[in-house]
Formats: sequence, structure tokens, C-alpha cells
Amino acid sequence: MAVKQTAGRRDLGEFAPKFAELNDDVLFGEVWSREDKFSLRDRSLVTVVALMSQGLVDSSFQYHLETAKKNGITREEIAEILTHAAFYAGWPKGWAAFRMAKEVWKEAENGEESRGGLFGLGAPNDAYARYFVGQSYLNPVAGQSGVSIANVTFEPGCRNNWHIHKAQTGGGQLLLCTEGRGWYQEWGKEARELHPGDAVEIPAGIKHWHGAAKDSWFSHLAVELPGENTSNEWLEPVSDEEYDKLK
Repeated sequence: MAVKQTAGRRDLGEFAPKFAELNDDVLFGEVWSREDKFSLRDRSLVTVVALMSQGLVDSSFQYHLETAKKNGITREEIAEILTHAAFYAGWPKGWAAFRMAKEVWKEAENGEESRGGLFGLGAPNDAYARYFVGQSYLNPVAGQSGVSIANVTFEPGCRNNWHIHKAQTGGGQLLLCTEGRGWYQEWGKEARELHPGDAVEIPAGIKHWHGAAKDSWFSHLAVELPGENTSNEWLEPVSDEEYDKLK
């Protein structure tokens, strides 16, 4: 997924248009979007350590911490990353970085109860557990008006089986990603990496699966689109060999 940045043009477009262009189109465009080399999560990790090593714990550091969190780096992982980096960058820089990171990951301090993002973790998804590899959680959001919406949360490595949403007319599903990093794949196509703010439209009749990345919790709203004679056909699991190819 290409990164889109507009801060350069917004803040410096008139004063330094070339700098703004390089910031938005090259740094946050070409460099950050080279996911064939490193994932967004990995680039966030490298950027956080590079800024910390220079002692740049300012608003740009906070922005990159927040981006790291959106790209799937957990509270436990950022604590380990900053601890390791502090031995090389300097102990005072480590303290400064931790003060800011603690604020960014504040809501995660109560452990798993804070999982699930804005709409909450919900209960273990036991009714559909046989269609998942790993543990998932389900928190119904709406359903009284005829449109069913549920927040689905996957633990790291969890994914659902290949499946098809069926309908005589209409139907299908809409995924609205809210937390962590995950994957979506249609049969015969490359997997697509998912991040908060991404949306996936799944027409009826398309064989697909979705779930979390290996190293990140992942949540999305699952919106069941209205249709006639709708149903789900659950198929084979996504194999470990297939899943392990994903970064």
C-alpha cells in the first residue's frame, strides 16, 4: 500500500516548494512505499531507532511512534526496541524516547483488555472457531437495522479459512480496518497488506481469506452487505506454508 503524505505541501508548499515535493513524493512516497524491500512495519522500526539515536524526540518522533503503532508494532515490541537501542544510542536518549512512547501506547497498558481498537475486543469467537487458525474475538456493533456489523480481532498469526460469501443478488462484505496489521487475499491473486484506514470490498462469489500478520494483532469491522438469499461457504484453511510466505 503506497504511503501518501501531504504535510510538506501543507506546511512548506509556498515557502519551500521543492523541499515539500521531495518530502511528500520521494521520502514518504517512493522510499516508504517500497514494500518489496521492507514492510511498513520494518520501515517504522528503522525510522524510530534512527531518530532516537540522534536525540530527535520531538513532534516528528511522536509522529513516527504513532505510525509505528498503526503499522503493527505493539507496546511490548516498542519497549524491547527502545531498550535495545538505548545501549547504542545512549541511556538519556532512551529515557526521553520511553516518555513519549509511553504516551502513544498508553491505552495498551492494561494488557489484552485494550485490544480490539476503537470498538473493543469482545468475546472469544468460539462459534466460528473451527473456521479459524488461531484465536479470534468477536464484538457485535450493529444488526437491528438489517445491516450486520461486527468488530473482529485476530491475535498474531490468526486467520480465517478460505471462504465465499454467496447471494442470489447483492451480498458480499466490506472490511474496514481499525487496528494493527493484517492480510487479505483473493484466490489466484497476491495477498494485500492491510493497515488502519484501509477498506476492502468483497463481492459475493469471491473466494478469499483475511487475518492478522504473524507479528501483530489486527482488527477490522466486518460489514455484511444486504442481499437476497445470502450465505457463507467455509472452505479449507490457509496452509502454514502459504501463510509463512507473507512478511
